[in-house]
Amino acid sequence: MSTLTYATRDSATMLRRNLRHMQRYPSLTLMLVGIPVVFLLLFVYVLGGTMGAGLGVASGGRDAYVEYLVPGILVLTVAGAAQGTAIAVAMDMTEGIIDRFRTMGISRAAVLTGHVVGSMLQTLACMAVVLVVALVIGFRPSASPLDWLALVGVLAAITFALTWLTVALGMSAKSVETASNSPMPLLLLPFFGSGFVPTDTMPSGVRWFAENQPFTPFTESVRGLLTGADLGNGVVLTIVWSAAIALLGYVWAMRSYEKVAERV
Repeated sequence: MSTLTYATRDSATMLRRNLRHMQRYPSLTLMLVGIPVVFLLLFVYVLGGTMGAGLGVASGGRDAYVEYLVPGILVLTVAGAAQGTAIAVAMDMTEGIIDRFRTMGISRAAVLTGHVVGSMLQTLACMAVVLVVALVIGFRPSASPLDWLALVGVLAAITFALTWLTVALGMSAKSVETASNSPMPLLLLPFFGSGFVPTDTMPSGVRWFAENQPFTPFTESVRGLLTGADLGNGVVLTIVWSAAIALLGYVWAMRSYEKVAERV
């Protein structure tokens, strides 16, 4: 059996372990999907009328704001789910299970790969639930089948990047509590982008930051694919940002894992 075959088999085992953990402790998954749904309902039914009137479109109002808001909520769902990944990794680190895995001689990449793939499946499931709720309250995407296919690819790329980053954050955290707080900036960045209001309504300094941070092209790519809005260079920037974040997270996570391995 080749090294690649061993690594694939061990990664599949770690993936099953993480999926069973999610099944046994569904409260975390419910929280990860519940928060964006609450934000969606809050912004649409409490703030939607006022926010929609400020979009500057002819129709305005709550219906227009639903169309604008849903892409931002989907990106917020990815950022929120990343917090769960950091917590799960930190629990493995602090409970000593990583040290035990190391003594079993399994593939070094398998543990982290299991976390990443499991978290991606969990995040994609959360986004599907959020999208169903959005459809129920009036969101009507105009995406073609090709757009939907591209949308899945874009969301998978964003999820992959943020998941690797939060795996690294979880491995570097000294406690589960620290790991639960460290991804907090990821939850705030969608608010400092085009997720909830257009960037041209912001003060100049905030606008510059909003237009040059990764969550704005993330949101604009999702919005363009779902609603037919101008994509511009959003997809290209999304791919570039996702690749850079994924590489940073992967290198950081693997180095942290190697440090754990050295002490066993």
